[in-house]
Amino acid sequence: MSDQVSTIAMADTAKPSGVRWKIFLLMLFLISINYIDRASLSVAMPVIAKEFDIDPAMQGLILSSFFWTYALMQVPGGMLADRFKPRIVIALATLFWGFFQALAALSTSWMLLLLTRLGLGASEAPIYPAGGKLNAIWMTQTERGRGATLLDGGAPLGAALGSIVIAWLMAAFSSWRVAFVVAGVGTMLCGLWAWYYIRNAPREHPSVNEAEARYLEEAHAIEDAATPPSSGASGMAYFRFRSVWCMCLGWMFFNTTFYGLLTWMPTYLFKVHGFDIKALGGASFIIFFAGFVGELVGGWIGDGWRARGGAPNTVFRTLFGIAAIMATVSIFLVAYVTNAVVVVVLLSTTLFFLRWCGMYWAIPSALAGRGKSGFLGGCMNLGGNIAGITTPLIVGFIVQATGSYFLALMYFAAAGIALLICSTLIDYSRKLPV
Repeated sequence: MSDQVSTIAMADTAKPSGVRWKIFLLMLFLISINYIDRASLSVAMPVIAKEFDIDPAMQGLILSSFFWTYALMQVPGGMLADRFKPRIVIALATLFWGFFQALAALSTSWMLLLLTRLGLGASEAPIYPAGGKLNAIWMTQTERGRGATLLDGGAPLGAALGSIVIAWLMAAFSSWRVAFVVAGVGTMLCGLWAWYYIRNAPREHPSVNEAEARYLEEAHAIEDAATPPSSGASGMAYFRFRSVWCMCLGWMFFNTTFYGLLTWMPTYLFKVHGFDIKALGGASFIIFFAGFVGELVGGWIGDGWRARGGAPNTVFRTLFGIAAIMATVSIFLVAYVTNAVVVVVLLSTTLFFLRWCGMYWAIPSALAGRGKSGFLGGCMNLGGNIAGITTPLIVGFIVQATGSYFLALMYFAAAGIALLICSTLIDYSRKLPV
């Protein structure tokens, strides 16, 4: 089937417009802003903890609080994207999370800060399921790996930029509050941009030419011909299938390591390796930017392999397997290395390979098709953000109880092994008869 899609003849002599790629570059930018806003608290936490006198366990609680509402709203966010289409959901989500990011600057206690994080989490929740829905609508089967990694590549890129931008703003203005306001107002402006440019279907976009519209329609027609007819069952019927459980669990184990590094790595480098705020921003940028580069490389390899006729199970199991093994080995070695430069290199290697798993965002449309891809993407991200809730808390308690980050790093390594197992058990080759 992938060969059929990749060799569709264009009916027009005109070259197809590339609007779908521009939309996903915009989504890359939006997700980057999303993660700048998330990472801002992690970068500022050493300063905020001192100002509000917060111990490590309470820091873990505050860092975790974002994920309580973020996880809770994943499935409703996906259902909203399925019902009302992605454009309005993405635009409103971006406007509201920018508001809560700026509002955090007014916090006078850890409790008020926690409440703004709850609002931020609820507002950001629909962006990924809606982005997964866009991937199903705007991309063909041999383009969704790149679509997924452009969508998800905003996570490491935003974390990288967030670390260095927020650290620079804090140093320049001697205020974490100013940094939060700048990030929040910028985000709200991006929400208006999203409404202006994104459309719910190729034919609705004024910049899409006939060649691109027909290319996508013909590719989707071939895909739909191989999709089993709907049984009329509810979305919960998907959970009769092992692949759906493994998708959700695999994304949870992936996020265990990624969110663990996102929330605790700045404090780890600060406490264990003596990084000051400027060095911390630079090191975090290098580490997370390596993840961004790795994510794009993984998507390019995956789609190229698929276009050359690679079977979905062979492609995805191989690439996810390499990603899990390399990330596990690298994070394991971090626990035994004392040289700060080598630690940064190993953490960069961890994220370079781990972020290949951004291609997980191609799985909902592979299993469910375009009609229910928002719902299934929300379910997957709910699983992933259970890790977002638990990991900061677990790491906080481990550090407080042991006075060391060693067991936390072993926890991340164990999650890498579990990611390998789950990714291997998914059947990527067929849509589920639901």
